[in-house]
Amino acid sequence: MRMDLMDLRRFDAVAVRASADLVAGVTAADLARPTPCGEWDLGALLAHMTAQHRGFAAAAAGRGADLAVWRPAPLGDDPAGAYAAAASAVIAAFAPDDVLDRAFVLPEFGSDQPFPGRLAVSFHLVDYVVHGWDVAVARGVGFSLPDEVLQATLAVARQVPDDEGRLAPGAPFAPGRPVPDGAGALDEIVGLLGRDPSLLPGRGPA
Repeated sequence: MRMDLMDLRRFDAVAVRASADLVAGVTAADLARPTPCGEWDLGALLAHMTAQHRGFAAAAAGRGADLAVWRPAPLGDDPAGAYAAAASAVIAAFAPDDVLDRAFVLPEFGSDQPFPGRLAVSFHLVDYVVHGWDVAVARGVGFSLPDEVLQATLAVARQVPDDEGRLAPGAPFAPGRPVPDGAGALDEIVGLLGRDPSLLPGRGPA
């Protein structure tokens, strides 16, 4: 699939909005549900996702080196509302035409050297396709995205190194799982990034 760089921002926004739709259905009783993300329950996962949106939004504005913007904070009495606000903020931060040419400092990605904006947005896209899937699994509901979004995400996921770094404490992805021939794009994405595709009920079309 050939992807115009402008599509990258659009695809990321689609994935983020889909994750926000899933989070909108979360109740206080759901926050203790287990997730596919190691030891995190759903409340911890949402705190992480919310903080990452804020961190990427800050990085787009040249403030990514401030570790405080990446720090998860209590979500309060309205975790879905806090998440929706952060999701809207990162979509707005990625909207300017020049954002893919900006330098993003992303300390959570193990480097104090800036990343090109197009690479940073591709990181965010993969994160929120996978974390949307994580939330869906935790809630026991289905999850699907447009094929063009999944194909673009798959192209990025295939380039994520699958090495000893995935075994380090706090690594964002577990070692990849074998992907069967003929797997759909979403199943291949989550398998490459260490999830078990069979955990998702009612898996949507590839």
